[in-house]
Amino acid sequence: MAQSLTTPTESSLDLWPIGNCQVSGLIDNTGGLVWGCVPRVDGDPVFCALLNGEKQDCGVWRFELEGQVSATQEYVRNTPILVTRLVAKDGSAVEIIDFCPRYERSGRMYRPVAYARVVRPIAGVPRMRIVLCPMRDRGQFVAESTNGTNHIRYLIGPEVIRLSTDAPVGYILERRLFRVESDFHFFLGPDEPFSGNLRAEIRYMEEQTSKYWRHWSRGLATPFEWQDEVIRCAITLKLCQHEETGAIVAALTTSIPEAPFSQRNWDYRYCWIRDSYYTVQALNRLGALDVLEKYLTYLRNIVDSAKGGQIQPLYSVMGDPELDETTASHLAGYRGMGPVRIGNAAYKQVQYDCYGQIVLPTAQGFFDRRLLRMATDSDFAALEEVGEMAWKMHDQPDAGLWEFRTRQQVHTYSAVMSWAACDRLANVADHLGRADRYAVWRERADAIRKTIEEHAWVAAGEGEGGGHYGASFQDGYLDASLLQMVELRFLRPDDPRFLSTFAAIEKALRRGEHMLRYAHEDDFGTPETAFNICTFWLIEALYLAGRNEEARGLFSIMLSHRTKSGLLSEDMDFETGELWGNFPQTYSLVGVINCAGLLSKSWNTVR
Repeated sequence: MAQSLTTPTESSLDLWPIGNCQVSGLIDNTGGLVWGCVPRVDGDPVFCALLNGEKQDCGVWRFELEGQVSATQEYVRNTPILVTRLVAKDGSAVEIIDFCPRYERSGRMYRPVAYARVVRPIAGVPRMRIVLCPMRDRGQFVAESTNGTNHIRYLIGPEVIRLSTDAPVGYILERRLFRVESDFHFFLGPDEPFSGNLRAEIRYMEEQTSKYWRHWSRGLATPFEWQDEVIRCAITLKLCQHEETGAIVAALTTSIPEAPFSQRNWDYRYCWIRDSYYTVQALNRLGALDVLEKYLTYLRNIVDSAKGGQIQPLYSVMGDPELDETTASHLAGYRGMGPVRIGNAAYKQVQYDCYGQIVLPTAQGFFDRRLLRMATDSDFAALEEVGEMAWKMHDQPDAGLWEFRTRQQVHTYSAVMSWAACDRLANVADHLGRADRYAVWRERADAIRKTIEEHAWVAAGEGEGGGHYGASFQDGYLDASLLQMVELRFLRPDDPRFLSTFAAIEKALRRGEHMLRYAHEDDFGTPETAFNICTFWLIEALYLAGRNEEARGLFSIMLSHRTKSGLLSEDMDFETGELWGNFPQTYSLVGVINCAGLLSKSWNTVR
């Protein structure tokens, strides 16, 4: 399907992720690589045109077809390999293939810090210009270059990247229009001579990368309905994992504002313990245990480094605890809506729900016989230290899951997560035959439950109408996270307290087809956009309340808001449906997977 072209001065979230779990990139709707960080997702944005305002010819790698009038794009089925077709007014056309190599080689996973691109003529006699302009130092300088007969080297700081190509190097350097009479191949990666025949090697890389992803997708236990949608979300969630350490980032971008000119611009290229919990939970439901196994390794390293102390809400993909927040002053921001933030000061916050979000995925390691490495008694001892913190802090004020920067309360969601941590530790202790530890953790879980029921319940006539759980122990305001009380098994879906809480939340926070996180003012004023994962929580609650057709209808509407790449960002304008916030947002993709599994017809309908 032909799509309108993005103007050179306006960025869009109509983006297509590529990657290999080491490096990633975002391709815009005309085939331009507009976002990509080196040497990993939280590195320097070498390709930063997405956040470069009107400077769309800097921080970009674009193939410009003379007289271009349309572009179409699609992924190779069940892979993150992207095919873009550019068509000119005279009918001439080229096809661009984009991917990051990923396949097993010499007994290891080959996933270089590299982007592979192929351009081939498919109609007429196309003429093309190549704009390749990597930057360094957070968009401050255009990378200096040197070149040879078949390569260009770019100095991007302490590192150098090398373009190896069979296209005319002089035409690239001078941005000169030239005829595309044969296929051209491009490999932008490590600063080392490209060994072997470039054309043959890149074609081999494409073939093997396609084979890897098709086999990985083949192992997914998808629901009967919405299979393509679920597979695309699953592939993208896997791209958000930094395989070297197992960390999972919340999104591939930084500083896409939650709403226009809102200043709610955050760097999401880090591993939030909370977001990662939801990601591995969703992928585990599809049977993608490889992501869980690698993430559990990351968690064990985080727990070891904490030495029984406080766990931060987020870390770098390498496990670094300090993520000092600064601004990239030379980047104008998405559509000129700065600031562009690098780092995230939320690492300094206390968010006590993270203890439960460590215990819950780790507990699976004691029960799941499919895992290559099952959890041990020593793992249980380490996990108990996390549980001790959950017990100690369950009734203490924190910043909450929405990361308020100027106030703290005892948040109900954090307390319920602390309850879940103690509850699951009791289950593990029972499984291990540790009756003494089972008694301790069951007693603590029961005590936290009693505290929540006493302090979080808002009686009728109090708060926002009363007769519901409140978002904090201090007052009775509502937020969408209370809908997770069923998912965490704190309440049953038919519990009158859940049903009344759901009714109150729907009345206070639902905006037509969308759900707000909360409606009260926060550090930046009143929220202007809906939070997509909360809308998916609404869909789940509708289903649990017996409103199945309404849930399916709302799910269909949410799917219609996805980009052409089949993905979602963090937020959505609840009046226009425009996407805002960092992209692709793991939370939102988790919502697609979970709701599809919940609402789908059974496979038995076709057997």
